[in-house]
Amino acid sequence: MSKPPLPEAAVAMLHKPNPAVITTLRPDGQPVSTATWYLWDDGRVLVNMDEGRKRLEHMRSDPRVALDVLDDSGWYTHLSITGHVDEMQDDAHLADIDRLARQYMGKPYPQRERRRISAWIAVDAGTAGVRSRTAASPAKRSGRSSVRGTRRAVRRGRSAGRPGCCLSASDLADVP
Repeated sequence: MSKPPLPEAAVAMLHKPNPAVITTLRPDGQPVSTATWYLWDDGRVLVNMDEGRKRLEHMRSDPRVALDVLDDSGWYTHLSITGHVDEMQDDAHLADIDRLARQYMGKPYPQRERRRISAWIAVDAGTAGVRSRTAASPAKRSGRSSVRGTRRAVRRGRSAGRPGCCLSASDLADVP
């Protein structure tokens, strides 16, 4: 995983209103993932939650999170970020959720009755992945899982530029 700062191409992807999944940790350590809106905000990731969301409780007890951002034009291109919540505050006037809603819906957030909380995630590391939709790995063509082969290739440093393998965030800039 690349350490911050993230490469320009990764930051450019984070500026888009792409689909994303955030993973938090329950008190027993079990990961929990859910779809979320995000906003790249001055080198950190802003997320916003209704006061009753379980992920808010999880973040308060363990600030470690992961965010997987899928390119809206093709989910084979994605960015995975690990980080930690380094700031949390009430969104008293709903300004943060409105910023997120404008990015995703083009208008302010419609539900104004419930309290909202904003959390800013500091990036600890990031990995970009690109997989060709047309080129299948030999393992996939033969019907075997390609996960083991991909992990082996990544450990051996042979992943850059190979369809179906993970790329470091620095490699994302070279991907068309």
